[in-house]
Amino acid sequence: MKNSKNTETKKIFKERRKHVRLPILHGILEPVEIEFFAKGTNGIKPQPAILSDLSAGGMRLITFLEPPHSTNLNIVLSLNGLERIPITGKISWVKQKGEVFMTGISFITISKENQKKINNMAEDYSDCDTRIALKLPEVCVETCKANGLCNKPQKDDTLFKAKK
Repeated sequence: MKNSKNTETKKIFKERRKHVRLPILHGILEPVEIEFFAKGTNGIKPQPAILSDLSAGGMRLITFLEPPHSTNLNIVLSLNGLERIPITGKISWVKQKGEVFMTGISFITISKENQKKINNMAEDYSDCDTRIALKLPEVCVETCKANGLCNKPQKDDTLFKAKK
């Protein structure tokens, strides 16, 4: 009986995500402009949003306008290190509290190149968190692909000034 309960617990907590998540700016969210284009329209004005997290498979946004009601969305995402990425996505879920909307968007179409860039950024950010947790003396590394979005107190800006 004990074994079947443990198996059930493992099933409940099994990670469903395929991609590492990049939490945008540890504790500080990244403001972005998202352009939603629904099928059959001339487009919708760019909507200010706050990118809460990002992975190669999707993103979570906070918006102050209700997201469009559409099966698929054409999105243009502009972010430091990722300039004007065209993405087709679908809204997976929306949670509303007052006039604030938290929206989960799953990517349907994104170029392999941009998917790889996002994944590399997320992995580098995660590796940095591991070095911080292990209290290693050199947390920040010159090859970090997430440096443009990083605001950690351990960040060594001198490593990245020459690259800009």
